[in-house]
Amino acid sequence: MRYINELHEGENIIEHYLCKSRQSMKSKNGKNYLSLKLQDKTGMIDAKVWDLSREIQSFQENDFIKIDAFVTTFNNELQLNVKRIRRSREGEYDPVDFVPSTEKDIDKMFQELLGYIKTIKSPYIKKLLEEIFLHHPIISKEFPYHSAAKSMHHSFRGGLVEHTLSVTEICDFMAPRYQFVDRDILIASAMLHDVGKVMELSDFPVNDYTDDGQLLGHLILGAELIRDTAKKIEGFPKRLESLLKHCMLSHHGEYEYGSPKLPSTIEAFILHCADNMDAKTKMIEEALSADSTQGHWAGFHRMLQRNLSVSDYE
Repeated sequence: MRYINELHEGENIIEHYLCKSRQSMKSKNGKNYLSLKLQDKTGMIDAKVWDLSREIQSFQENDFIKIDAFVTTFNNELQLNVKRIRRSREGEYDPVDFVPSTEKDIDKMFQELLGYIKTIKSPYIKKLLEEIFLHHPIISKEFPYHSAAKSMHHSFRGGLVEHTLSVTEICDFMAPRYQFVDRDILIASAMLHDVGKVMELSDFPVNDYTDDGQLLGHLILGAELIRDTAKKIEGFPKRLESLLKHCMLSHHGEYEYGSPKLPSTIEAFILHCADNMDAKTKMIEEALSADSTQGHWAGFHRMLQRNLSVSDYE
């Protein structure tokens, strides 16, 4: 199989990919065309179908499709000019080739994350984490293998545990460096901050928003999970519940980024900074890894709104 990260400008390919999105568009001269996003386990690529002839057979989003295409470059990014499409047939492809996955050991990362529960001193917080990560019928099984996003960062199998472990490690590093930090609250909030993604996003290969993901989002879903779990723990302090939910609801940091509340505690602020740093740093890492251009510059990153460069000087 020719993976997306192996493609080069100027070559013609005949290959199977997962159609992640399909949009009917109209060009400036009024001609209809299709704009696609195709995926395999190594990444995603834009594709255009300019000629909607009989060679373009019926297919939908999240179908596996076989394409005949020419590899071009547009705005310094590879793009496919597709001439023929049909649905892939059973046995022509291996679904594993289309599920992007972390290169790290998923089970090892999850065990490292669970190890933080043993460091918690508060019996209430420790019980809360155990109930969610060890005993919850869905989260205990799906959390390690879930993605952390649809497309922005860590959008691959194991991405959620990779991101969560990184954020927890950063928070653990930060906790002893400032006064007034309650380490138990900070570590628990780091571990829980994206747990709602398990309900917000569907499994691979679709990895798209569920109804609850669209209507509520992972901040609300995570806060509800904390509330419902705390209710089952006898004597769980109401203010502690509110402090944990506040970290959950404010960890995006700004109203325009989806937080219904701004961080008002030192734990909530550290969590926001750790989450923001890991997510954006991962975006840069992924952009540099996917870059195939010559020279120091990897091009303009639309989400980060800046040109990115590799720091080589030899």
